[in-house]
Amino acid sequence: MTDEAEPGFNLNRWGDTSDPAPERRGTRQDACSCFAQSRPHPRARVGFHAERQDTSASGWRHLLELIDEAAADGRDEFRPLTGLSPEERRQIITLPPSIAQLTAVKHLVLYGSNLVRLPPEIGAMTSLEEFTPYTSYRLHWFPYEITRCRKLTRSTVSTRALFGNYKLRPPFPRLQPSSGSVADLDPGNLDPGNLEPRRWGATVIHSCSVCDRPIEQSGLHQVWISLRVATDVLPLLVNACSAACVAALPGGARDYIPTPHKGGRVDLPASDWD
Repeated sequence: MTDEAEPGFNLNRWGDTSDPAPERRGTRQDACSCFAQSRPHPRARVGFHAERQDTSASGWRHLLELIDEAAADGRDEFRPLTGLSPEERRQIITLPPSIAQLTAVKHLVLYGSNLVRLPPEIGAMTSLEEFTPYTSYRLHWFPYEITRCRKLTRSTVSTRALFGNYKLRPPFPRLQPSSGSVADLDPGNLDPGNLEPRRWGATVIHSCSVCDRPIEQSGLHQVWISLRVATDVLPLLVNACSAACVAALPGGARDYIPTPHKGGRVDLPASDWD
């Protein structure tokens, strides 16, 4: 998807969170300096956003109510941010696992969000056909579980904000070494981290992204892979339980790194923008 408005592009079609004016964007979205989103920077050192969701915030409690309402009425389109105040929107940096209830939703709109991560439960939204997190400039990656949304065919993503994107070539955060055991971890309380030595991207990892086996019963093998999901190529974080599950992953998208990798300063394929 293009990253700037094109002539005739209707910026307001996704609801009242879509005002792109910089002077107003700050009321609902924190600044992000992970990497320059306007010029190539393949040698930048990047990390994960370290924020944790404040589950006592009014915005979080309100979001839980909106999800319960959407699940109860079986709506096919869900625009949770339009039901929140600007301050409440700013409080939301992830979505709750309860989005797994939204099995009837066909279009999920997260335009202009302050999100830094999404939970793997998005893969349970099996009716999802269209996904719109456009202008969510702090959302740099997605969980591999989104590939379970088999009906997803349309997306609108600000691709310049993504790790490893084709235009600007920013690197990926370096992942932890693979381990055959999680005995020294609490998978239900991980530090997303932004610096060495302990950073996991997520705060909770309960099951394998590939086979759904409980991580607690096996190991943790984190890798990156870039795949076409709907309209866009997305950087996907895989939390696999074994080397065998990593080996079962598909090949990467054309013009992207062809195999799963651990991030860091990997060699990115040349792009027409170089």
